[in-house]
Amino acid sequence: MNQNSNHAQPPLEYIPPNFNPWIWRSVKTLLPLWLQWQTNIQDIEGKNVAQLANLYQQFQDGKIRFLMAFRHPSVNDPYCMGYLVWKLLPKIAKDKKITLKNPIHSHFIYDRGIPLWAGSGVGWLYSQLGGTSIQRSKLDIPGLRSARELFANSQFPIAAAPEGATNGHNEIISPLEPGISQLGFWCTEDLRKANRNETVFIVPIGIQYFYISPPWQAIEQLLTQLEKDAGISSQDHSIDPAKLYKRLYQLGEHFLGVMENFYRQFYHRELPNLPDQTFQERLQKLLNIGLEVAETYFDLKPKGTMIDRCRRLEQAGWEYIYRDDFKEMNKLSSVEKGLGDRIAEEASLRMWHMRLVESFVAVTGYYVKDKPTAERFADTVLLLWDFVAKIKGENPLFRPQLGQQKVFITVGEPLSVSDRFDAYKSNRRQAVTTLTQNLQDALEKLIIHS
Repeated sequence: MNQNSNHAQPPLEYIPPNFNPWIWRSVKTLLPLWLQWQTNIQDIEGKNVAQLANLYQQFQDGKIRFLMAFRHPSVNDPYCMGYLVWKLLPKIAKDKKITLKNPIHSHFIYDRGIPLWAGSGVGWLYSQLGGTSIQRSKLDIPGLRSARELFANSQFPIAAAPEGATNGHNEIISPLEPGISQLGFWCTEDLRKANRNETVFIVPIGIQYFYISPPWQAIEQLLTQLEKDAGISSQDHSIDPAKLYKRLYQLGEHFLGVMENFYRQFYHRELPNLPDQTFQERLQKLLNIGLEVAETYFDLKPKGTMIDRCRRLEQAGWEYIYRDDFKEMNKLSSVEKGLGDRIAEEASLRMWHMRLVESFVAVTGYYVKDKPTAERFADTVLLLWDFVAKIKGENPLFRPQLGQQKVFITVGEPLSVSDRFDAYKSNRRQAVTTLTQNLQDALEKLIIHS
């Protein structure tokens, strides 16, 4: 949340897409320079991009509609998707003699919360690039209507991240949210009502980051910094993976114990530390308690997966901060504004618990142990850095750069939504659930195991 989340404000407004070809052309031109200056990405390589070129050709010929459902392990994923569509796709199409009409672009769905912490200029830029905002934690009618309209009728395909948020893991996919599958069925439904015969697809897109040289020294240095933050002193600064893992595990256990005591002492929660409990069992209980603390404040009952609960808490918090009764703030008294600010501040503090949980939903407890690669070490150490940054009240966006990376983007086999439409008409909920699971499986198959 941004600093304004401590003040009550009018409701968040939907930001509509307003594609501007001049802005698009400028951003496309500047993207390679941005990647060089603002990220540690040195190279982006695509696999099966010719398949995407064929899909674009069929789309432009009016034969199909499709949505690109991309993995979301990093905040750099949107840049990588831009590079895929603006740079790799036209090049492969030219090499394969696949004729595509300009502009080669895609609309995209983004979380309405992004401009809150990234700045209002980001909302303007996303709009100019054809992005459509959506509040992921509520029934956002304008946002859903826009996404549905773009999917069925726009001049470009559309892209979205079905995980809903970054999870910080290159080789683990968070449970997917069902909204992407539902959009696919709505698109199919809209086309049939209009007597159109385009086939609707969801195209899984894998994104993974690999270090060009394993950054063991940088990992060790960041681990040392985190140990210092935790009040732990380590004399062994070896970059041997076995020794690093021991330190990483001890640090994780230390933080786990600190947080268990935090919730016991100040929130009066029962968290028995039984000797036969695994790290993963303790972590899951802790995450559950963190959500319960926030849910108790907002008077919410625990319901659904941890992701579901995070989304409900996010919406509850936003309703306390971005209020319908504050639409005309000039008519409010200073007392009303002051009380509104107190409620917004309390809501923001309670949402802090949810933000911690959100960062650790994908943590397994055996991710590094199973494969102690530099990538998995880096994923985990950076997640711990995020955790410490949030505890200290620092901005977790400015992550340390551990080393130069290469990105692999893999285009998967398209999933036909049209072929599943009869099943959808028979049982909508089950059809959405099944397609979501099919997409999850497809994205998992695209993971390159280092």
